Amino acid sequence: MSYSISSNGIKAPEIVSAFPEISVVVPIYNEVESLSHLIDAIATTLERDRLDYEIICVDDGSTDGSTEMLRQLARNRSDLRAVLLRRNYGQTPAMAAGFQYARGRVIVTLDGDLQNDPTDIPKLIAKLDEGYDLVSGWRKQRQDDALTRLLPSKIANWLIGRVTGVKLHDYGCSLKAYRTELVADMNLYGELHRFLPALAYIEGARITELPVCHHARRYGKSKYGLGRTFRVVMDLLTIYFIKKFLTKPMHGFGLLGLISIVLGTVLGGYLTFLKLGLGQSIGNRPLLILAVLLFLTGVQLFSFGLLAELVMRTYHESQKRPIYRVREVVE
Repeated sequence: MSYSISSNGIKAPEIVSAFPEISVVVPIYNEVESLSHLIDAIATTLERDRLDYEIICVDDGSTDGSTEMLRQLARNRSDLRAVLLRRNYGQTPAMAAGFQYARGRVIVTLDGDLQNDPTDIPKLIAKLDEGYDLVSGWRKQRQDDALTRLLPSKIANWLIGRVTGVKLHDYGCSLKAYRTELVADMNLYGELHRFLPALAYIEGARITELPVCHHARRYGKSKYGLGRTFRVVMDLLTIYFIKKFLTKPMHGFGLLGLISIVLGTVLGGYLTFLKLGLGQSIGNRPLLILAVLLFLTGVQLFSFGLLAELVMRTYHESQKRPIYRVREVVE
């Protein structure tokens, strides 16, 4: 790796390869104070280990000067690519943009607030080379507020592990290493970045986690809070449905519809017996409304299931997207 001196005297590394081995993706939102320190720390670590790399910083509509600083740094450093989004879209779209522009065999993600330690990157890559497709960081000694950050995180990690079947200690840690072909098969929407291990598991990935360092925030303030809990729960329901019924939605809607129709039919038969067999009045009974409601709900659920089947087939066939993944072909 050679170096060049820019007009302002900054020593910037020259990346020889057009397709580096490692792409480091960093979503940035209002991190002007930590930005230059973070980029220098990443470059120092990867150069020390003689790793061929690129850094992709995605500015997610910052308003504190991060955009201008990123633009200037990218002009002076050949190892940095700045992807500037038009406005603030959120961490998931920013990460998806970084994945799109990454050219490396391995993609490493981390936050831009210096709480993740870039010196852990080589350890994640080494673990990935043991045969894993995704290595997730585990902030074992996390330096965050116990009530607003640690407790909700522990509850969320337990809940996500139970629902998805992928038991990790720390879903929220942004420091992760992926094989590029893995993320190429995943489309991110909403706020699904925290569920990337679960999405990768659906794709058949081999996943592990590794304890990593975590530092207290030095600059700025956290963008996360208790208000994200509702969105996490909604996204978790989405992941659960994708995991269970992505290629067979009728199995989910149809089962619920069948149960509802059977219950409505049983109640309807009972009320019919009371009316015709025993001559009792059923017009003012709540059971009559319940029977009609259950039957109609069952028909609707069946209809949803059929529509979901059509949408699923259109989704896969229009993209030529297979419903399976081949890990290896041996000849």
